[in-house]
Amino acid sequence: MKVLITGCQGQLGIELCRQLNNLNSSNKRFELLKTDIDTLDITNSFQVHTMVTEEKPDVIINTAAYTNVDACETDELNAFQVNAIGAQNLSAAAFQIGAKMLQVSTDYVFDGTGNSPKREYDPINPQSVYGQSKALGEKLVLQTNPRHFIVRTAWLYGEGNNFVRTMLKLASEKKEINVVNDQIGSPTSTVDLASCIINLIKTDHYGVYHATCEGECSWYDFASRIFAMKSINIKVNPITTKELNRPAKRPAYSVLENFMLKLIGLNNFRQWEDALEECLEKNGDVNS
Repeated sequence: MKVLITGCQGQLGIELCRQLNNLNSSNKRFELLKTDIDTLDITNSFQVHTMVTEEKPDVIINTAAYTNVDACETDELNAFQVNAIGAQNLSAAAFQIGAKMLQVSTDYVFDGTGNSPKREYDPINPQSVYGQSKALGEKLVLQTNPRHFIVRTAWLYGEGNNFVRTMLKLASEKKEINVVNDQIGSPTSTVDLASCIINLIKTDHYGVYHATCEGECSWYDFASRIFAMKSINIKVNPITTKELNRPAKRPAYSVLENFMLKLIGLNNFRQWEDALEECLEKNGDVNS
């Protein structure tokens, strides 16, 4: 199976390439075509079409995205070009050669109201430019290629810039920090998500999927657990989203239920605490 991965230098792209290469060491099942912004501009339809028709992958995994949630608020055109038009270009090119398309999406397509986990069939209602651009990306993928997987995830961490790395960096610089305590979600390891994606692309179970680690917590709880696991002595003060005062609106409750993965028997996500512990033990300071 020939797999084209966009965003291969991002934290999910790095983990996908690592796991696929590891699988290849024992069984040469996957041929990888790794791309990033320097080798493929997904907003350029001609460039995308040319590469896809020349390379003829069996599946495209799009991990590339404009993920700076606050910057999206003042850079709307670029956000939509990358997160929506880029996804459409890849999906349309995949359709032309009969390839599968996997689009990575986000909990930000929901408004964050309520207090029960969202399932795949629940109505979306994005409240930020980032969420709106990712929601349109989902819609365009769905419209352009029937052989699609739309995988929504949340609170992702791995090798690269993420909350875990930020907390550890702050702990090396400060004795006291403030962390939001009124946003609830499910911290998700790139290890678990990459494994899920690899299992999905081997199937014909097309559709929308939620893919996060099990359990839920606040950002404050998440930070506190990181420091406890690393035996770091630092004072963590809980604050509200209003006190943080960020440009983009965040979902207050963005827990996703992996309902569709459960239905097809592919929900292999661990409890978020177990995945975090492994990450901290394996990587020390998560590539800081």
